[in-house]
Amino acid sequence: MESIKGRLDECILVCVYYGPNGERLIKRGCKIANMLGCPLYILTVDQKPFDEMDAEKTFYIERWKQLAREYDAIDFMIMDNEKRPVAKVIAEIAREKHITQIILGQTAQSRWEQITKGSLINTLLHDIPFVDLHIISVARYIRDENGQFQRGCRAYLNKEDQHYRLSFKHSKSVDYEGIFFKEQGTDFDNGIFKFMKDREMFHVQVTDGIVKELKKVELSVNYEEEENNS
Repeated sequence: MESIKGRLDECILVCVYYGPNGERLIKRGCKIANMLGCPLYILTVDQKPFDEMDAEKTFYIERWKQLAREYDAIDFMIMDNEKRPVAKVIAEIAREKHITQIILGQTAQSRWEQITKGSLINTLLHDIPFVDLHIISVARYIRDENGQFQRGCRAYLNKEDQHYRLSFKHSKSVDYEGIFFKEQGTDFDNGIFKFMKDREMFHVQVTDGIVKELKKVELSVNYEEEENNS
């Protein structure tokens, strides 16, 4: 993805972590990079080696790689098996790539964690004072008009007659692989199934473990609307 951009005096780094908000941060970084006509980099840091990451993490990484290609990012960087503090890794990349602006999601950090481990933001301000930080408020879960969903888990769709059945075990008959977000307060498999189809991200409705049709669900509060209102 190496290419030359117009504004070499500015350079954007988007730092993403696992969850639905990474896509929103990348889109924000792309908007700023396009306005400035400058290079865009995307970074994620993980303590585990890549081959030990769970299915949910690898799903998000593949999606971020796709977005990096679509938005013509210079590079998508995965710093796996990383034992150093995240702030130190970000600062090192910022110096190496001559980053001038960093986009981060707002971190949920308790007061005790700030005292014992230090604030990520404060550490970055100390280590790389020459870089502008953009802190983007993010939502932690997918939401709709009825409330919020539980944390996503790996799941599969298997074709049965005119519908698809949700499964949590992989088999040779799997048609689609993705993430299932179960509705809060239900004992049944009701919620949203998120997956890639024809190089496009789909959200489809699941009712009692069944997807009647692969029709996109428009969430009342989705990431695109949050991005436009922020």
